[in-house]
Amino acid sequence: MTDAEKLHVAMFPWLAFGHIIPFLELAKKIAQKGHTVYFISTPRNIERLPKIPQSLSTSINMVQFPLPHVENLPQNSEATMDLPYQKIPLLKRAHDKLQDSLSSFLETHLPDWIIYDFAPHWLPQIASKLGISRAHFGLFNAATVSFFGPTATDLLDAYGVRSEPEQFTVPPKWVPSTTSSKPVSFRLFEAKKTLEVYKENESEVSDWFRIKSTVEGCHVYLIRSCEEVESKWLNLLPGLIRKPVVPVGLLPPSAEDGALDAVVDRWLTKHEKGSVVYVALGSEIRPSQEDFNELALGLELSGVPFFWALRRGRGPSKAPRWV
Repeated sequence: MTDAEKLHVAMFPWLAFGHIIPFLELAKKIAQKGHTVYFISTPRNIERLPKIPQSLSTSINMVQFPLPHVENLPQNSEATMDLPYQKIPLLKRAHDKLQDSLSSFLETHLPDWIIYDFAPHWLPQIASKLGISRAHFGLFNAATVSFFGPTATDLLDAYGVRSEPEQFTVPPKWVPSTTSSKPVSFRLFEAKKTLEVYKENESEVSDWFRIKSTVEGCHVYLIRSCEEVESKWLNLLPGLIRKPVVPVGLLPPSAEDGALDAVVDRWLTKHEKGSVVYVALGSEIRPSQEDFNELALGLELSGVPFFWALRRGRGPSKAPRWV
């Protein structure tokens, strides 16, 4: 690859490690192709990242922006894992205050591309004015994105925006019956929770507004998925968002970052392939002690071997320490 063919790519993930880590894995893939990456986040998040392989250390540049102060946002809370769920909108407000720092960086460095997440609804317009190409990197699979519905204005006018929980308990009109072997819908209690996405929160905008703005403002939609897993959904999605969709693979952690502990590995090898249930609730779910106990009891009563990934001592000192 000649110097003229090498790209400079800025990457700006949402402040959650379920987003930051896949962004980092994609950054490695881009750097392996000979391109230069500017990986942008806050100091504490960058400190907590896995070490970059030596072979890529000169190609991936860590760019740190201090997280601006927001009233009632706990000190040193720079990722969703540092907060109770109800305070995450405050983190989004602080994230939005990174706009000036990021804008100055882009003006100075003028990367060829910026790859961003769902949250910075203000970023596409900034990058567009600077002539920077834009890619939205979606962490949800194509089936989930398609279920939530079109972002293209003409399709929104045709189908409308769902505003009642009951509308989520039936298959969406835009999903052909041939796309899935089973009808795709939520149960009512799931639908009620889902409606939060469409409501303005303490960050001053809704998550749906963020998603719609960042998707509409991109040139290409990258998605953490692959044809082998959901080819029909990947074929459906471009028509719903009116953007080219590029699956980049599932991007599991690199071997040097996520090698299984020998004890866990030995335990897994004692069970038949496909017989173990893997349980991981994610960094934003904080069940009560009672909910945790009931879930654990249910798993035990099922008689199925399970492997439960938990983070010890996460969050405030009053948070339950389950393991």
